[in-house]
Amino acid sequence: MRTRLRIVSLFLCWAAGALPVAAQTAAPPADPRLEALKKELSADIDGRAKFTQEVVDQIFSFGELGFQEFETSKYLVALLKKEGFTVQEGYLGIPTSFVATWGSGKPVIALGTDIDGIPQASQKPGVACRAPLVPGAPGHGEGHNSGMAVNITAAIALKKIMERDKIAGTIKIWPGVAEEQIGTKAYYVRGGLFKDVDISFFSHVSSGFGVSWGTPDGTGLVSVLYTFKGSAAHAAGAPWRGRSALDAVELMDIGWNFRREHLRLPQRSHYVIVNGGDQPNVVPQNASVWYYFRELDFPHIKELWAMGDSVAAGAAMMSGTTLEPTKVLGSAWPQHFNRPVAEAMAANIRTVGMPKWSDADQAFAKALQTELKNPTARGLDTSLRALSGPVPEEQKRGGGSDDIGDVTWNVPTVTLRFPSNIPGLPGHNWTDAIAMATPVAHKGATAGAKAMAMTMLDVLLTPKLVTDAWSYFRDIQTKDTKYEPLIRPEDRPAIDLNTNILSRYRDQMRPFYYDPKKYKSYLEQLGIKYPTVRAADGSCGSGAVP
Repeated sequence: MRTRLRIVSLFLCWAAGALPVAAQTAAPPADPRLEALKKELSADIDGRAKFTQEVVDQIFSFGELGFQEFETSKYLVALLKKEGFTVQEGYLGIPTSFVATWGSGKPVIALGTDIDGIPQASQKPGVACRAPLVPGAPGHGEGHNSGMAVNITAAIALKKIMERDKIAGTIKIWPGVAEEQIGTKAYYVRGGLFKDVDISFFSHVSSGFGVSWGTPDGTGLVSVLYTFKGSAAHAAGAPWRGRSALDAVELMDIGWNFRREHLRLPQRSHYVIVNGGDQPNVVPQNASVWYYFRELDFPHIKELWAMGDSVAAGAAMMSGTTLEPTKVLGSAWPQHFNRPVAEAMAANIRTVGMPKWSDADQAFAKALQTELKNPTARGLDTSLRALSGPVPEEQKRGGGSDDIGDVTWNVPTVTLRFPSNIPGLPGHNWTDAIAMATPVAHKGATAGAKAMAMTMLDVLLTPKLVTDAWSYFRDIQTKDTKYEPLIRPEDRPAIDLNTNILSRYRDQMRPFYYDPKKYKSYLEQLGIKYPTVRAADGSCGSGAVP
């Protein structure tokens, strides 16, 4: 009787996602062929470590912002063509987007990762204090330069085995263009990129090594540009004849900030004034403000957006201006990751294990954590992150967003988080760029490529994994929640974003592009001793530059 009760209890715990990680991910008896091929993949990817490092460093050196990733895209397209992929460039009319395809037949596996940087995040790698390469220029202040190294290394290693053993399947590689503006993935979905995909994999830089299933803590969002039109007049001579569009922007912001007190705690909303007028002595006839409205689910995002529209309309009425038709600059659904695929990936992550950090790696990490005055300078993570399940609604606090959420609601998807950065950083900051062209990033990307390739191999050789993934997707994930895009039929990708910034800095950034034909690493090209830390006299080690 006790045994029977124990079995029933275990089943109920499994259904609720409450079993320990080991129990959740208990695997069937190992397939000797599959295990042998995984060992071969691991060894092959170790042998490609130099290639992986070059991809990481090359994209880091470009440091481009969303929709302006022209050098990055050109480099990746050439690389993928060289490796035998057929590449569709300018996908959906987005100049820096592409879809690279290799193979034939089912299953179709999609591999995605982001490629854009952060404003004002230019930073010398390996220097654990503020030392921009080009002051004011953008850089990879999140680490999006590393994901393509993971995905392409994994795909090339797997492709070699597929060709040799005549394994059917198709690999599709795509870039997350303008993720920081959550600018393209909803359009990829609308354009049909995933309509024939069986399993979707995404990679994202982290300080840890892990994967999750279900809904994490975080938000979806809609990104909206509000533009007001007024009337110009001499601001001193005849101000009564003008109607200030800037007044409307400021009134909207004031109204929204008063409204915040009465919003749900998980919401996040923030704005920047992108156009405040031309000059003080002319009443501004045009002004714009850009808002992000974040919430935990689709209905609450729509509700928040409607509130924003009403506050904007009120601001126009108060200022005697006109509210122009709004522009949606991007959107993201909250994420939901596939359980069977996440469990398969978690098993492969355990097989790969954390990278072996050197004393220099740990000294580097601790120096940066000390620079940031973190409570503890604990260095790099040495333990794997446990497979995590859904965060209960009542425990969600809100937070960041990623437009991979739209993909997760259209095809079974997981995100691999690989260990290429340092714990305890603020995010979207120059400090997040410091490790991203160092041995920390290189080792983490190699480890990530192994886990990615192994899980792709599971998909190719284990049809039940694909079946189980779709059963979870249809019978659990989307049973009561149906995807409805936040972008409207008239919305188009905001491909002109960041044009002015790159036109201002690109020529200054160009001399710092990495040349792998001349230098073994980007650190070598820059003449930086790894690691460089703040000197005893308080100065920041400069590191040589070309």
